[in-house]
Amino acid sequence: MEDRNMIRKERAILALEDGTVYRGYAFGHRGETVGEVVFNTSMTGYQEIMTDPSYNGQIVTITYPHVGNYGVAIYDMESNKPYVRGFISREFSGEYSNYRAQQSLESFMQQYGVVSIQGIDTRALVRRLRTGGVVKGVIAHRSYTHPEDPYGEFTPAEEQVYVQRALGHQDIDGHDMTREVTTALPYAFPTLRQGKRVVLMDFGIKHTIIERLAEVGIEPIVVPAHTTPAQIMALQPHGLFLSNGPGDPAPLEYAHKTAWELMGLLPTFGICLGHQILGLAAGGRTFKMKFGHRGGNQPVKNLLTGNVEITSQNHGYAVDIDSIPNGAFVATHVNLNDGTLEGMAHSRYPVFSVQYHPEASPGPHDSRYLFDRFIEEIDAFDGGNGSPVAKAAAGRLGI
Repeated sequence: MEDRNMIRKERAILALEDGTVYRGYAFGHRGETVGEVVFNTSMTGYQEIMTDPSYNGQIVTITYPHVGNYGVAIYDMESNKPYVRGFISREFSGEYSNYRAQQSLESFMQQYGVVSIQGIDTRALVRRLRTGGVVKGVIAHRSYTHPEDPYGEFTPAEEQVYVQRALGHQDIDGHDMTREVTTALPYAFPTLRQGKRVVLMDFGIKHTIIERLAEVGIEPIVVPAHTTPAQIMALQPHGLFLSNGPGDPAPLEYAHKTAWELMGLLPTFGICLGHQILGLAAGGRTFKMKFGHRGGNQPVKNLLTGNVEITSQNHGYAVDIDSIPNGAFVATHVNLNDGTLEGMAHSRYPVFSVQYHPEASPGPHDSRYLFDRFIEEIDAFDGGNGSPVAKAAAGRLGI
């Protein structure tokens, strides 16, 4: 039975490239959008998800049925704007109650142009994605194409036009998505105390990651994704951080080269896309997962301690640890749901990485110890400003 609260809402559709069409209602910015349709199992954190640059190019389905009830707060932004191509929910709330919030979710979406759909069976959609894998899709609002009749239904012929539009959209595979999200210029993150200078390569970094690094005594300097090894070493850093980011890591050959040339010269920590870049830099392979890991409830086993951590994740690609030659990296963490690699460490150098998000925004805090581990690696390393290792690296890189 149709929800009576939805009857007078403007119509919208979600058309998938396989021909499936879901009929629902418009929410957020009125328009059309196309992207890769994925799902996230988090119960809260919709604002952090929308503003995470790792979702660039994707339409996100939230499995939790009620979204928007606590509004939007400026301090929960993970970047300067939303990067999702679209948003899907069973029901969006037009009202909110939260003393921290400055605006409603719909006004936020309208402000930043986020096209959304509600009122569809998200359980059926998620089962479709889990069974067949992620697909490309289009969200279209009838009020955008038929402003004279926003409450009418799309015709079958119109729906098929959007199916074809989804089918013809460029795949994320093989496409460098970081160019659309990385910073244009380097910048320093202000801290209240002097610490270890670390260069953060920005492939789509989240604000909370920078804040967590600063909390453990690091002076972060964020640089564009295309920054060269010579430019990085000219900053005389004590460490290197490879950030999260969107899409397929394979096309980022410039980043693989930089990570390879700096391997062993600086203590290095990689998260998510940064983890995948390290695997490729060492000669390994990555592969696209059927539907990926996205949510705040992924169980990961730490092979070094035997502990199980509940983690926050957002990725559609994974590293094949067995493909890395000469045992350069060893597995440190695995996913307990499907056995995929979740963390690794270099067998000789102070270089390690995880596939998940230890900054946990949103999500549990089980893995925040990794930021402390990074500063410990930096303190123990004979590197940094004026050290023999840094001088040798500068000489090798022609600085």
